[in-house]
This record gives sequence, structure tokens and C-alpha cells, in this order.
Amino acid sequence: MALSQAASAEDVKDPVVATVDGVDVKKSDLDLAEGNIDPQLAQLPPEQKQLAALTAVIDSKLIAVKAKAEKLDETEEFKTRLQFILDRELHNAYFKKHVVDVVTDAEVKARYDKEVAGMPKQQEVHARHILVKTEDEAKAVIAALGEGKDFAELAKEKSTDPNKSDGGDLGYFRKGQMVPEFEAAAFEMNKGDVSKTPIKTQFGFHVIKVEDKRDAPPPPYDQVKDQVRQMIMRDKYMELLKASKDSAKIEILDPALKKGYDEANKAPAK
Repeated sequence: MALSQAASAEDVKDPVVATVDGVDVKKSDLDLAEGNIDPQLAQLPPEQKQLAALTAVIDSKLIAVKAKAEKLDETEEFKTRLQFILDRELHNAYFKKHVVDVVTDAEVKARYDKEVAGMPKQQEVHARHILVKTEDEAKAVIAALGEGKDFAELAKEKSTDPNKSDGGDLGYFRKGQMVPEFEAAAFEMNKGDVSKTPIKTQFGFHVIKVEDKRDAPPPPYDQVKDQVRQMIMRDKYMELLKASKDSAKIEILDPALKKGYDEANKAPAK
């Protein structure tokens, strides 16, 4: 009874969905087939994708029977290929067990905090600008601002930049994100300053107002946690590989291949 109940539970968990000459095709077979399905078919709705997977499994089993009848599974070429696939799948299973599955959310958060703490400070400027075609127009804008005109309202009225409807607001930017002349002027100014002379760039003449300056905040944790997890997995994998290589005897008989392998695996200088 116990064996019967266990078999029944397994059938519910992984039901048989078809048979091919008496050989069971289970739900797990379809799941594996889906993972190796053509990228174009992967875009299909779930029901159609399952049907494509079922078709692929049935076709494979039908032809596999014919291949065995011709003893293609006994050729050296097939055995070599099978061993390569077996090694690769074992590698992937070991990687999943000892690298992917052992990385915890707490470890990812700790690595994120460490990386953030080690990041160099980078200044950001929050600025508005008014862009006009001529230097005289820019000087007229500066004069109007000196008379108390509101910068954002004047930008809406005078600027030729597409962001004029936002009052010329450029948001926060770091060095390297703006044209050099504009950037140099903005980063030299203090919070609340308005440029006293027009700044010429390839786009025309700018009048700049610096709204704020700050140290750039780090990227939000939720935005980069997947990349951080990948970093941890890479490090764990490299440690695993190093330990495996250190305990193994690797001999490369081809001189050219040996030289290339040794160069590629040379320990980085400390």
C-alpha cells in the first residue's frame, strides 16, 4: 500500500501525458523540451508551447528508436558526443547546487552595501537652462533675470530647447553627460547661481541656473540586485574552479594549446 501511495503521489506530481510504443512521456519531459525549444516557438502562448514541446518529444522518441535499431548509439562518435553532453550537464547541475542555490538574499544585500561603500564619490548638478540662437539674445535673458524675472517662466517663453515646457529643467547630471562647455560652466557654479555670461556650445548660447549640487546617490538596491547576484555567483564559481584545478593533475600535450591555456589561466599579479 505504501509503495502504491508513493507511486500515486509521483503520478500526480509528474503525470504521464502520452505514450510512444508503450514508453511514457511525462510532464517533466515536456518541461525539459520547453527549455530547449526554438527561440521563435518560445514566444508562443503556454498551451501552444506545450503542444510544440510534446511534438518535439514524440518526434525524438520515434527517431531514437530507429537510431538504436541501427546501433548508432554504439558508435565511437556517438559515445564521445554523449560523454561531452553528460559532462556539461553534470557541470551545470554542480554549478546550480554549489553556486546558484547557495547565494542568499542576505549575501546579495551585504555585497551591495560593500560595493556602495567602496564607490568613489561623484558629484551631480541639477540645472536649468535657457537656449537661444544668438549671444545678444542670451545677454537679454541674463538682463531680464537680473530684473527679477522667474527663470522657469523665462525658459518657457524664450528657450528653443525641447524641454522649455519644463522650464528648462535638465534634472541631475554627472560629468561626461553634457557637452564640454556647458558642463564646465555648470560644475564651476554654486547652488543658486545663474551664469553671468552666455555659454556658447554647438547648439547655441545657454544661460544656466544651478538648482542643486550633491554627491550622486548609489543605484537603488532593487535596480541592481540581479547584477550583484551575478557578481557573487561569478566569484563563487571562480573559487570552485580554482580549488578543482589545484587538486587535479592537468596535462596538455599539444605545445601551442598548452601555452595558450597557461596564459589564459595565469594568476593575475597582486
